[in-house]
Amino acid sequence: MTDESQARKERFARRQAELARMSDDQLKERFWQLCNQVVEPIVDLARTHTSPSIERSVLLRMGVDSVSSHGVVDRIFEAGLLPKGAGNVLLRVAERTGKDVRGAAAAILENPGVLKNLFQSVNA
Repeated sequence: MTDESQARKERFARRQAELARMSDDQLKERFWQLCNQVVEPIVDLARTHTSPSIERSVLLRMGVDSVSSHGVVDRIFEAGLLPKGAGNVLLRVAERTGKDVRGAAAAILENPGVLKNLFQSVNA
């Protein structure tokens, strides 16, 4: 047996002993800690990497027609809000104006001013 194989077996035995001493609740907590650790880089990547085409596809799935989705995403991009997510922006406009999603899309196309101050940290 190689030194590397032996070291791997010893590490496994230590981890196994540590886990054996944990209660079910502690094991569950450790499981979720590890899951969050694995997923965190993916979530960070999703937060910082989007594109107009991705955001248009989100709007299409929300029920906005193709032509409108292009214009809405362009307006959101021009307002510097694309990193917040076009769907998120659209829902906030819908809430602010009391309209449905399609009505909010039309409001953005008609008046880009509706995008002002949706996110204080962006438009302040």
